[in-house]
Amino acid sequence: EVRLVESGGGLVQAGGSLRLSCAASGFTFDDYVIGWFRQAPGKEREGVSCISSSGGSLSYVDSVKGRFTISSDNAKNTVYLQMNSLKPEDTAVYYCAAGSGSYSESGGVEWYEYWGQGTQVTVSS
Repeated sequence: EVRLVESGGGLVQAGGSLRLSCAASGFTFDDYVIGWFRQAPGKEREGVSCISSSGGSLSYVDSVKGRFTISSDNAKNTVYLQMNSLKPEDTAVYYCAAGSGSYSESGGVEWYEYWGQGTQVTVSS
């Protein structure tokens, strides 16, 4: 059974930090691209960051560049999202997702096959 389990969300003041974890099981972690998405109330789910299976390729949405860092530990089948200098507009449910295929083929929400249940991140002003 494929499972993605996010953890690490919570309530933090603006300027603070959180580290999200995405623990994967039930599939060969090395063969997948892992992405982080977020969805705020009333808004569409948006891509935040993604990382290739090797960890050698990664990307960020412009709004988080310089503040968020994605990393992976393939030995633990876990991907992390370190979030620094958090802003109230970062408030959302954060999801991790896994998609098979090459990093160059990766796309938006529709491309990913497996999703976690999400973890709430709330940033107070």
